[in-house]
Amino acid sequence: MELTASELTVLGLIIERPQHGYDLERVIEQRGIRQWTDIGFSSIYYLLAKLERRGLLHVPEAPAAAKSRRVFHATAEGRAAAARTALALVTDLRPVAHPFLVGAANLPLLTEHEYAEALRTRLAQVEERIAAVRQAEQATVPLPSPAGEVFSYSLSLLQAERSWLASRVRVPDDEQD
Repeated sequence: MELTASELTVLGLIIERPQHGYDLERVIEQRGIRQWTDIGFSSIYYLLAKLERRGLLHVPEAPAAAKSRRVFHATAEGRAAAARTALALVTDLRPVAHPFLVGAANLPLLTEHEYAEALRTRLAQVEERIAAVRQAEQATVPLPSPAGEVFSYSLSLLQAERSWLASRVRVPDDEQD
């Protein structure tokens, strides 16, 4: 793969709209992107510098002063690399390491009561996450099409997990909304 998930996320946001590091941080926070990536505030500038060194980003006009913010733009090569990586990530089904499955594979270590309580706790956390994703979705106005797809996919996964958890702890799905 040409780009890591973090690199593609930052490059994709720059392709969406040229911006500087502080703007990126604001968009990442506003859209809840940290829920599905591991981009920290300090890594934004690291990623911008790395993408610029690779010729995938550029700053067309030098800032007027040393402390001025540098507005990054995607290069043609950056757009092409982002498109190829995005297509591969959307197309290819890849195994995803999921901590829940590791825990479930070791159920003999838990009592029935501990497992049931863990499922109820997880169900409550999934409910909170669904509410947070919906809130982030509604706060992003106007909602760009890619962000809409991320919110839609994320909500679908969470709702599927909620349904499964509800069946395991015997809570009807209609009581979850």
